[in-house]
Amino acid sequence: MTAYDRMLSLLYKQTVPTIQPAQLAEALRQNPNGVVLLDTRSPEEYQVSHLRGARFVNYDAFQTATFQDVPRNLPVVVYCTVGARSEQVGARLRSLGFQHVSNLYGGIFQWVNEGHAVYNQAGATDKVHPYSALWRPWLKRGEAAYK
Repeated sequence: MTAYDRMLSLLYKQTVPTIQPAQLAEALRQNPNGVVLLDTRSPEEYQVSHLRGARFVNYDAFQTATFQDVPRNLPVVVYCTVGARSEQVGARLRSLGFQHVSNLYGGIFQWVNEGHAVYNQAGATDKVHPYSALWRPWLKRGEAAYK
């Protein structure tokens, strides 16, 4: 277990099952439209980079969101910087009756640290918004960038 794993074990409440980045990458490779990705960070974080095809869900408004436009017949994967905020959004989705919700283990940091691509409006990018200076050391690959 790495230091990052230990830190995540303290943050996660185990309210939503996790999916490993490699598992998600394989699912997306096999069927790019077979998974709904929800980026649960701030608008600034999303603009810097996000997973290809991810829909933006503003974390600051998720508690009142009904997620009417999110298909219920597909698996939903939520993510944020490291997975703490997204776990809360995932729990909200489950309370609304979504059956197949997973939280991306380690968030966008783990995704990038394992070598998976992120995108912004212009296309592929190496930039990742680290949320705060305290989280920045956990990003081992990519370029930390604040909007």
